[in-house]
Amino acid sequence: MLYLSTRGHPDRKRFCEILLEGLAPDGGLYLPERYPQVDATTLARWRGVFNCGAAGGYAALAFEVLSLYIDDIPAADLKALCDKTYTEAVYGTAAIVPLKQLDDGFYLEALSNGPTLAFKDMAMQLLGNLFEYELARRGEELNILGATSGDTGSAAEYAMRGKKGVRVFMLSPHGRMSPFQQAQMFSLMDENIHNIAIEGVFDDCQDIVKNVSNDLNFKRGFKIGTVNSINWARLLAQVVYYFAGYFQATTSDAQKVSFTVPSGNFGNVCAGHVARQMGLPIQTLVVATNENDVLDEFFRTGVYRVRASADTHETSSPSMDISKASNFERFVFDLLGRDGSRVKALFGDALKTAGRFELGSDPVFAEAASHYGFVSGKSTHIDRLATIRDTFERYSVMIDTHTADGVKVAREYLQPGVPMIVLETALPIKFAETIVEALGCQPDRPARFNSIEDLPKRVRVMPADTAAVQAYIVEHCPVA
Repeated sequence: MLYLSTRGHPDRKRFCEILLEGLAPDGGLYLPERYPQVDATTLARWRGVFNCGAAGGYAALAFEVLSLYIDDIPAADLKALCDKTYTEAVYGTAAIVPLKQLDDGFYLEALSNGPTLAFKDMAMQLLGNLFEYELARRGEELNILGATSGDTGSAAEYAMRGKKGVRVFMLSPHGRMSPFQQAQMFSLMDENIHNIAIEGVFDDCQDIVKNVSNDLNFKRGFKIGTVNSINWARLLAQVVYYFAGYFQATTSDAQKVSFTVPSGNFGNVCAGHVARQMGLPIQTLVVATNENDVLDEFFRTGVYRVRASADTHETSSPSMDISKASNFERFVFDLLGRDGSRVKALFGDALKTAGRFELGSDPVFAEAASHYGFVSGKSTHIDRLATIRDTFERYSVMIDTHTADGVKVAREYLQPGVPMIVLETALPIKFAETIVEALGCQPDRPARFNSIEDLPKRVRVMPADTAAVQAYIVEHCPVA
């Protein structure tokens, strides 16, 4: 399996090369040259693998999916990495991602049972093990530069802390995460973890990561890698739980399901797009946004219009306070028939000069829904409160603010006979202030996180300046 850039760079690379690289040399994102096809026989076999009854069912399914995309890691080693990652000890349940039924044919897929209580753990735990494995095999080190709007940071840091050959430099928007999210990250004292709070919004953090990645001399000299979902390995790991959700919600491989995904950076739902392209019987992929509705606007109108920092709303579902959806480029690449030159013109030129592009009048835009199954919707703070309250009163299930965005929008697209699965994004404790506002009570807190907000914190506040971040990396990592 070889990988190409969404912007047309002629090089083709293997999995372990792009695992450590992040962005392509031309600023594009990597995708496989083709999506492996899963036929009915394979789907039926995978259902048996997942439903084998053993605690390793999810790990075995992960190995099956990843094997289609990774051929430069020996199969025995890849299987061992999956078995090491997806365990009941780490995720608290043998099912790893159990479904919670709300109504007939309406489910939550529990993705937040990992170490940091957010769905990012599902991929980040594997990514940490892949990094450690490949770096040891090469005898190299890697300096990870990442950006987080809330959950990616803690998931990455918990996955990488103590890993040999890995340092993490994590950028977050200063003061814009929940107190719990900040405490999870900033209380880590491991020497290989560096937290940098950027005076700006998430998009400023993400821009710095891309700027550094596009500085090829610096990137190569300081061995810069990424854990954001621009890293294909992380998105690939997320594909697995779409198959796992499907197998739990259906009894026949002829059935179709729909998924609703709370989305800001488009990585989580892009994994669903990949699963659908592989042949998973997905009827509809519902993109649920909050007040930062750049994605909803595109799927309604064909206009992709990024917002300036001042126009990015600070909301009660802060992990989705994003107005530049990095992974959206991967879908547009497929939507435009994998025309790298056209993608480069849109994402490399039009967005820089005009801050927008428009595909509504292009015949391919209709295919976003008709061929690729995408629809969208928007949820507001008032909607979140009402949905959290309604879900708790009707089902005695407490959901976090981002999952509430998903549940609200999912109800707009229910179809008779087609199960709807909403991807849970985090546990409610991460956004306790809004839960208290909605329900008048504190959410449950795992004992290991008692008083985490009171722990000492280690974080550097810095301006939204790429050069300043590079200087910090040089200061703490003199390896060039």
